[in-house]
Amino acid sequence: MVTITDVECASPAEKHGIAPGDILISINGYDIRDVLDYQFRLCEKKVTLKLHRGPELFDVTIKKDEYGDIGLRFETYLMDKKRSCKNKCVFCFIDQLPCGMRDSLYFKDDDSRLSFLMGNYITLTNLTDEDVERIIEMKTSPINISVHTTNPELRVKMMKNKHAGEVLDYMRRFAEAGISLNCQIVLCKGLNDGEELIGSMRDLTKLTPNLLGVSIVPAGITDHRDGLYPLEPFTAEELNGVIDTVDAFAAECMEKYGSRLFFCSDEMYLQAGRPLPDEEYYEGYPQIENGVGMIRSMQCEFEDELEYLSEYDLEKPRTLSIATGEAAYDFILSLANELTRRVESLNITVYKIKNNFFGKNITVAGLITGKDLLEQLKDKPLGERLIIPSVMLRAERDMFLDSMTTTELSEKLSTDIVTADSTGADFISSILY
Repeated sequence: MVTITDVECASPAEKHGIAPGDILISINGYDIRDVLDYQFRLCEKKVTLKLHRGPELFDVTIKKDEYGDIGLRFETYLMDKKRSCKNKCVFCFIDQLPCGMRDSLYFKDDDSRLSFLMGNYITLTNLTDEDVERIIEMKTSPINISVHTTNPELRVKMMKNKHAGEVLDYMRRFAEAGISLNCQIVLCKGLNDGEELIGSMRDLTKLTPNLLGVSIVPAGITDHRDGLYPLEPFTAEELNGVIDTVDAFAAECMEKYGSRLFFCSDEMYLQAGRPLPDEEYYEGYPQIENGVGMIRSMQCEFEDELEYLSEYDLEKPRTLSIATGEAAYDFILSLANELTRRVESLNITVYKIKNNFFGKNITVAGLITGKDLLEQLKDKPLGERLIIPSVMLRAERDMFLDSMTTTELSEKLSTDIVTADSTGADFISSILY
C-alpha cells in the first residue's frame, strides 16, 4: 500500500475521481509495494485500481494506452524508503569518509530497485527469495551486481555478512531466467587478487550468454582508515601484473564466447603507467559507467570533433584554465595542447589537483573537493573561466563532496566555473562556446 500525494491535472486518474491522500492498495489484483510493482502492473490497456479513502474501499477502472501513465504521484521516487546496505565491506569507501560531511553521503545504498532504475550496483545481500522471484517475473534487466569474489567464504570475509556467500546463487537463477548481468569486482591487494581473481573470472563465465561484462577496479584507499581492515594500495608493477592476468583470461573468453567479458578500469592503466587499449578493445564500452574505456571514448570523440575545427577562429583571444585529478592530468593536458595548436587564439592552462581531502592514494577527478580546488588555485592565473569535469559534482551540478557550491568557488576564485561531461564533444564545447 502506498499513499498518493498528488494527481496530475486532467490526467486519467483525476478524471476518474482519484485524489491526493488516497491509498493505492492493488492494480488488477496485485499488491503494490513500490515503484517496480506500480510500473509493471500499470503496463496494461485496462487497469483496475483498488483504493482506500478514509473508511471506504473502492475500485477505479481506467482504459489507456498499454504503457500510458495515469497521472499519480507519490512521496518518493521509489514509493518507499531506500534500502540501506547490510554489509561492512573491508574496502567500503563510505567508511573511509572523514567526519563533518553532509548526511546523505554517509548513507550506504544497496537497493535492487535502483539497480534496474538508476544503474546502481548491488551486492544481493538485501534480497529475499520473494525479491528474486519478483525480479524474474518482471524480467528487470539488466541487473548490476557487485560480486568482488565468487568464493563464498572469502566473500563473507570481505563483506562481513554471513549471508554474502549464500546469495551468489541468485546470479545463476537470474541468468537461467534470461536476465542480463553486469558485474563488478573491487580488487583488494592480498584478498581477492591473484588466484582468487582467476577463480572468480572462471566462475562468472558460467553465466554466459547472460553475462554482459565485468569491470575490475582497484579499491579506493583514503587517509581516513583508522580502525578499519589494513588495506594497501597496489604498486604500478602489481597493477601491470593484474592487467596481464585479466587480458590473458579475456583473450580466452574472446575465442570461446566472442567477447572479452573482463575489463580493467582506466584507473588501473593510468596508475600502472600503461597505454590504454584501442577503441575496438572495449567492444562498444559496455562498462563505461564503471570507468572502463571512458578515456579512450573521450579521446576518439575529441578527435572526431576536431574535424570540424579546421577553419575555426575565436572572435577574440581567449584565456582559460582546466582543473583535473592527478590520474587524468596527462591525458587532459594532451587534449588541451592539441586544441590550442588548432585554434591559435586560444590559451589553456591545465592544473593538476592533489587530493589533500581524501589523501594521496585518491587520484581520480571525481573525488576532488571544492576546498582542494580553492586552496590549490587561489593564487593561480585562471583566465575568464575555469573548466571542471562534471563528475566532481553531485547530480544537480551545483555542489562538491565537501558541500562547497560552484557559486561559492566561483566567487572566491573570481572566475566563472564551467562544467564539462566526460565526452570529447562536451570538452571542446566547454572551451570554445
